[in-house]
Amino acid sequence: MNKTVTIDFAQAALADAYTPAAASAHPQSLLDLPAGEARESLLAVHSLLGASLPPTPLAIYEAGGGSTSFLPLEVLRRAHVTVVDIDEDQIRNNDYAQETILGDVQTHRFAPGSFDLVICYNVIEHLPDVEAALLRFCESLKQGGLILIGAPNPKSLSGVVTKYSPHWFHVWFYRHVRGDKKAGLPGQAPFPTFFHPLVTLSRLEAFAAAHGLQMIYRREYESPRYPEMRARKPALAALIDAAASVMNFLLPGKFDVRHGDYHVILRKI
Repeated sequence: MNKTVTIDFAQAALADAYTPAAASAHPQSLLDLPAGEARESLLAVHSLLGASLPPTPLAIYEAGGGSTSFLPLEVLRRAHVTVVDIDEDQIRNNDYAQETILGDVQTHRFAPGSFDLVICYNVIEHLPDVEAALLRFCESLKQGGLILIGAPNPKSLSGVVTKYSPHWFHVWFYRHVRGDKKAGLPGQAPFPTFFHPLVTLSRLEAFAAAHGLQMIYRREYESPRYPEMRARKPALAALIDAAASVMNFLLPGKFDVRHGDYHVILRKI
């Protein structure tokens, strides 16, 4: 492929995600997502990983992976997973990795060409030096290997609010809007955010092109916080949806400010 492609495998797998057999076919992280664009995109990511990774035992580096995996179970079952995380509680809670390392993904180095897949999911927004982390990922990846990144969109409505609001507000939102009573406790989200410039999708694309990485999947999607709020706090959700519609009308282009997250898959060429 010579250009960025967005391959939507989700429709083929979407019905399966709602069957009784889904619990044995999909990770809990996917099953916990409300119906909507976030789940559709993660299903598409899973299908693309299944089609693109070699059908042999895999070496996977999960950068910042703590207690939750976003990888398809079929991939996990044939993988040796190495997790690096700076949080002792996240390391302690991990129950799927064969190797866990207490360390900093911005500085930790592996031998070149060690992994078939590097996954960095909901992590880069928390790093002060995203470039250093990405360079370590590239170095550790085999030729033809993949990097999967899931991250919030700093230019979205939720991204702007997250970037410019204090951390206590994030904890309040998780506890009182999302209903997560453990939010903010040791080892529990939300974690402090930095939003390094490379978290912005356009800059991440430029970095990839400059460092021999081909973007084979890219999708911005509505944050799962919106369907969660519509179910839990419909009045608040209606106000936010109305505000988002006004912003979408006033802002140039066809950008939807509710597209608060994105998935990207990069191939080392």
